Amino acid sequence: MAETTDRTSSNAGTSYRNETGEKGTTLKGRRGADTPPGLRGDTTVADKVVSTIAGMAAREIPEVHNLGGGMARAFGAVRERVPGGSGDITRGVGVEVGERQAAVDLDIVVEYGASILDTAGDVRANVIRAVESMTGLEVVEVNIAVHDVHLPDEAEESEQGGRRVA
Repeated sequence: MAETTDRTSSNAGTSYRNETGEKGTTLKGRRGADTPPGLRGDTTVADKVVSTIAGMAAREIPEVHNLGGGMARAFGAVRERVPGGSGDITRGVGVEVGERQAAVDLDIVVEYGASILDTAGDVRANVIRAVESMTGLEVVEVNIAVHDVHLPDEAEESEQGGRRVA
């Protein structure tokens, strides 16, 4: 495991960059015969993992139509149409992962008619729950930027290969 290029040590965790340059954090386990087996050793969580969890958790909220700003969504739609291409689950998601904590930034598109305030609260709660339960990191903040409102007639035009790209 070649993760030595950007390593700073502490007794709680270690930030690292792996051989491909991806950032992440290593959660330090405990050692010794008196330690339960599930807590012995270290666990490494890449930033992309936190981004993926946050993106999936945000999309679980029914009022969230999509993630990403206008240009990111447009490029994503083109990428999905290319043979072999797929949608990027982390589009519209930014994370900062420290040794024990994480911060998440989300760019979302909300369905027309939904309460933006309630939707943001639901997204925030779901992202915090998912990231904390799956990684053990404390989520200190989830910042949400609403970039657009999805109108019902936009879905029909983009599904039919029309002029709009959602």
